[in-house]
Amino acid sequence: MKLKICGMKYPDNMLEVGSLLPDYMGFIFWEKSARYFDGDMPELPKSIRKTGVFVNESISEIEEKVKKYDLQAIQLHGQETVEFCSELKIKFGISIEIIKVFSADENFDFSVLKPYESVCDYFLFDTKGKLPGGNGTTFDWKILENYPSTKPFFLSGGIGVAELDSINEILKTDLPLYAIDINSKFEIEPGLKNTSLCTDAINRIYTKNK
Repeated sequence: MKLKICGMKYPDNMLEVGSLLPDYMGFIFWEKSARYFDGDMPELPKSIRKTGVFVNESISEIEEKVKKYDLQAIQLHGQETVEFCSELKIKFGISIEIIKVFSADENFDFSVLKPYESVCDYFLFDTKGKLPGGNGTTFDWKILENYPSTKPFFLSGGIGVAELDSINEILKTDLPLYAIDINSKFEIEPGLKNTSLCTDAINRIYTKNK
């Protein structure tokens, strides 16, 4: 299982968190977000997959950000269609991972996933709320028992230290949980991560992998 630390905003903080070597680091390119990033990105360890988070953005704008920041992954957090994802996949090939986000609640219809399986590398499940993401709450993970796919997925949505302990129960199942995505509950303020809490998260995640 891997770890993604999302919502990075400040270069010095990026370097601090980057020194912890999370597997993924997320940068939000949606202007309405309190964690919107549009600055200079420092040199980060090569092992970290820099992930751009987009909400209903144009392909040309995504391509511009990929080139500007040398992104290795694209996270689609809006109502992007199968055709849109397919176009991105054709454009970038295997060089860029595509993560399609789905907002989940107790009524989530897992059948919507099937058309996306061939055009995405991973799914990501976040909590359904007023905003496309960053609502700071978890959804009932029991609904994942209905997951019909073998496609690896990220788990997101209000995950804090307490929730990290609960993830062990998911790991005991056959669910293809690929990565945990943490954000607001590991912050001092929006976009500024608490490196001590992030260190704790990394220690817990990698201990579970042993």
